Amino acid sequence: MKIVSSAKISPKHQERLKEKFPKGDFYFFDNMQEATNELETADILITYGVDVTEEIIDKAGNLKWIQVISAGLDQMPFARLQERGIVVTNAKGIHHIQMAEYTMAVILQLARKINELQKNQEQRKWDQTVRTSEIYGATLGIIGYGSIGAGIAEKAKVFGMKVIGMNTDGRPAKHVDQMVSPEKMEYLLSESDYVVLIVPLTDETYHLIGEKELNAMKDTAYLINIARGQVVDDEALIKALQENRIAGAALDVFVEEPLPENHVYWGLENVILTPHMSGKSPNYIKRALDIFEENLEIYLDSQISQLINRIDLSKKY
Repeated sequence: MKIVSSAKISPKHQERLKEKFPKGDFYFFDNMQEATNELETADILITYGVDVTEEIIDKAGNLKWIQVISAGLDQMPFARLQERGIVVTNAKGIHHIQMAEYTMAVILQLARKINELQKNQEQRKWDQTVRTSEIYGATLGIIGYGSIGAGIAEKAKVFGMKVIGMNTDGRPAKHVDQMVSPEKMEYLLSESDYVVLIVPLTDETYHLIGEKELNAMKDTAYLINIARGQVVDDEALIKALQENRIAGAALDVFVEEPLPENHVYWGLENVILTPHMSGKSPNYIKRALDIFEENLEIYLDSQISQLINRIDLSKKY
């Protein structure tokens, strides 16, 4: 059983895998370019997903299973994977702690005007007229209520927020005051003081938030995007921010990454920008490999159909 990793994994974690699975023939590389030759005869690929192309799949003639150690899959060649019958699993379920903390951090930053106060500190300016607000009693709308959404909602309730969630069919879930289906997204937008996006990027969610949806939001509300840049229509959001039709935004993901130095977003004072790091954590690789190890045990028992976090390639999530 040959296992190739194109995801950079520290020597400590490499040894952990080798010790736990002594019958596995492991090959660790820092990127796909280095891994390509060994991948031709690999049974299993460990990857972050962004480096898997149709050409790579065509070269990997023996490949049976891909473990993506991230949650996002939007760049995967789904049609070719289906043709080959290659099973794909991801690391869904390991992001809810750090991404919930990130979301609450930017909500507090927006409410308590931390950016403005930081600028005042740098200028040695004592200004008690800065208008802050409370998040206690405010409404948080979560579009895409999976494990990360639940983690965000749980923390929001600790702060006394009301939570409206949106999932695929409006089925009830923990930590929400109200759950809606996509047909009622405008209601969620109109009721929320903060809206966080955490949906996968699919054909259905491309430009999910555009001019119509932004117009449905309160002019005092904030949009937080920790999903994918393409989920939001950039032109519509920039216009809404420039015209103060919403109060502001916190953006961690962008259509083009890194965000170009000349992009309009950099110059907007009502925007918090972070470089796609809401999912980062010192515990990330350990948690991702915990899932891989559990899956590898299942795979070795010839139960490939039972793998955890198996992706429906026709739905792309």
